[in-house]
Amino acid sequence: MNAIRYTGKTLIMKKILIIVSFLLALPVLAQQAPAPQQNKAYTIINGTAHIGNGSVIENAIIVLEDGKITSISSGQATNTTTKGEVIDAAGQHVYPGLVAANTTLGLVEIDAVNASDDQNEIGLFNPHVRSIIAYNAESRVVETMRPNGVLVAQITPRGGRISGKSSVVQMDAWNWEDAAVRIDDGIHVNWPSSFSRSGSWPNYGPIEPSKNYEDQIEELQQFLDKARAYHQVKAPENIDLKLEALKEVLAGNANFYVHVSGEKAVIDVLAFAKANNLTNNLVLIGAEGTQNIAADIAAAGVPILVARVHSLPTREDEDYDMPYKLPKLLADAGVLVGIENSGSMERHQVRNVPFYAGTVAAHGLDMEAALSMVTLNTAKILGIDDQYGSLEEGKSATLFISEGNALDMRTNKLTRAFIDGRDISLDTRQKDLYDRYMEKYSRED
Repeated sequence: MNAIRYTGKTLIMKKILIIVSFLLALPVLAQQAPAPQQNKAYTIINGTAHIGNGSVIENAIIVLEDGKITSISSGQATNTTTKGEVIDAAGQHVYPGLVAANTTLGLVEIDAVNASDDQNEIGLFNPHVRSIIAYNAESRVVETMRPNGVLVAQITPRGGRISGKSSVVQMDAWNWEDAAVRIDDGIHVNWPSSFSRSGSWPNYGPIEPSKNYEDQIEELQQFLDKARAYHQVKAPENIDLKLEALKEVLAGNANFYVHVSGEKAVIDVLAFAKANNLTNNLVLIGAEGTQNIAADIAAAGVPILVARVHSLPTREDEDYDMPYKLPKLLADAGVLVGIENSGSMERHQVRNVPFYAGTVAAHGLDMEAALSMVTLNTAKILGIDDQYGSLEEGKSATLFISEGNALDMRTNKLTRAFIDGRDISLDTRQKDLYDRYMEKYSRED
């Protein structure tokens, strides 16, 4: 009995020690604290300012006060007085904070741990699901975006025919309330595939028209019709949260994001949006295979968040470099183009957003126009361009300073970054490990 009691006490003590050790380790495991509110002015001088709208200012003087850009001008043409802390960016480049669209950042921490996965909900039609309330502002993945200049992101749910509502956040916050830039900016629809193939790799069957394609579109149409009928009733007896959630989209006050791929499917989406009076707030996401109908998309005034650039062609008869040059082909036709990053291992890949734009520039697009695809263009599409996406007076002081070209992974080395005027940390777990092991291997012993 004594042995049994002793064993029981030992187990209890071990559990207590484990819990205490875990609690003591929390400060080490947690993300660093967000930066405090801006309490002094900053003036950035002598840097090359890439505005985000296609223009560049050499030897720029940029004044940041109370979270805003209060002045931006060329040091060669003005006698602007510096204020507060002066940051000499000579030989460096200043960029607006990059905007990452259609991400699941903060919704999944560890793929293998179900309790940390909040990107999907059960059901086919979930317009009432709001990604913002599941967003983990203290995610260890989120903090790794900042050292590459990604300071703003659209957090988007996945799954079903209608996944739910996305929201836009900034990347340095205590919680989702602090992070929110634009809440419920739009609803995301996964358009059915117009073609399918049987079998599995390596024994795929032939590509054939999907048998249920028209039925799936009709099902979506009936859902929208039901929502319209619901909103025509001033005070419905039975509240339907799913139908309630479509109010802002149907009224044109929120975006109607449609994830779609293929020429035929995109043509059908354009017709569907026109029939439902949704063209003005329609945004295509992905839109692979649209190079031949780019003029039609531009004529409809529909923007595109084009699929991840660092990808293989989606069709056997496409050019090998089509993913690299598609953004330019669309932009040349007059389409407003941003770049998104969904797909395999997408969360940690968000840090590559500037380099997607760099690849587009390497395939013929002007460098500043490519920058716009991850700054001002995307901000316009998400409806946040009044505050973010470019270096302009009156806009949020969300920007960063890089030693070189931000679109080149060899030279994009940040020295300072600000979100709403707050001087944010660029430290991450990866940087800590880098410093640790550099010290180890630099020792002579």
